[in-house]
Amino acid sequence: MLLAAACVFALAWYLRHQPAPPMSLFFGELTFANGLLALTYSAAAFARFRGNHHRLSLILAGAFALNGVILVSLTFIANTASTSGAGLTVRDSGAWVFTRTLLALLFVVPLFVEHSLLVARHPNREIVLTLFLIVIATALLSTVHYVLPLHLLVRPHGIFSRPGNFVPAALFLSAVVGYRKRLSSNRSLFDRSLVFAASLNFLCCLAATQVLVDFDLPFRLAAVLQFASYVVLLGAALFDNVQLFERVQGLAATDSLTGLANYRHMIESLESESLRSARTGRPFSIILFDLDRLKAINDQQGHLAGNRAICRVAEALRRNSRTIDVPARCGGDEFALILPETGPPDAAEVLHRVCVLLSHDGEFPPISLSAGSASFPADAITVEALLAVADRALYRSKEKAGTLARHAYAQ
Repeated sequence: MLLAAACVFALAWYLRHQPAPPMSLFFGELTFANGLLALTYSAAAFARFRGNHHRLSLILAGAFALNGVILVSLTFIANTASTSGAGLTVRDSGAWVFTRTLLALLFVVPLFVEHSLLVARHPNREIVLTLFLIVIATALLSTVHYVLPLHLLVRPHGIFSRPGNFVPAALFLSAVVGYRKRLSSNRSLFDRSLVFAASLNFLCCLAATQVLVDFDLPFRLAAVLQFASYVVLLGAALFDNVQLFERVQGLAATDSLTGLANYRHMIESLESESLRSARTGRPFSIILFDLDRLKAINDQQGHLAGNRAICRVAEALRRNSRTIDVPARCGGDEFALILPETGPPDAAEVLHRVCVLLSHDGEFPPISLSAGSASFPADAITVEALLAVADRALYRSKEKAGTLARHAYAQ
């Protein structure tokens, strides 16, 4: 970071003394693009807040919403930015102060509140409150900026022509340090992008300390660094939200203990397979499994042993599944295995293989399975009927296992 800061400062110092061709139209387009990026990032951060209720996302969403509104509004207001002919005595524009200093402040605030106030308890209420506080902060910042004497903000003959930019630079540097520390426990792309974006904004403010007039070369360097920070944040937020959506989808379709498909996913797979088989005329089978004596294991060995027994069944199903098969946990001690392109003889072989594998897995306590199967179209042609046939076969298997167990106990 120190090397990057030195390079940016040296480049800005050099550019400060170079003539700058007029490019006001380009910067109008860049300002509009920055505003759109800020608004889009705000929407992504709000979506993230609605999902996890973390105040960090809420504060950043509010800050970028205000930044986006200000930047987009500037492009529709004629003569809002001072031109290079305005001279050296012009203070920083209000838009620059709002989009830099306020954003820097709101980058730092979550670092102080997230440990004790990380999760919002009343999300809708806090969205309104956050936006209100940000507007109040903007008004106070605007008042302070225009009350300060001009000689404190603009020093055309000094080493730093715009020393006021050191205030947001210091805040962004604090944010870089704070967000880097957070990476030890929060390593998502969203969190890593905050470090990188805060670093770019720190360099942006450092370059801005060399601005003599609007649209000169140091100003352009600062504007490009600002644009880059928005691109980094938005890209990371969108990608992270896609990953979050995929994780939510996965949780909705899988069993949390075993990682197998859950009951809902199993039914969807059965319906899909029945439609495909009806269209192609090829068979498929479903096997229902029931873990014997799970309650006794829980009572005698504890729930950890019971959970391990459930996971042992899941492992046996995976080891005997092809990539096209769907192993599932229906709930409690009940499991299923959907076998596309499989008729009754092959389904019976898979059933036998799973039961034998599990009974000889060498772990304690020993466990066994009761099972029943049904095939399309040999046994039934609807999902409900297939499940009913397989369930009756499972019941007969369980009844037979119970009879054998009682017989062995009597001997």
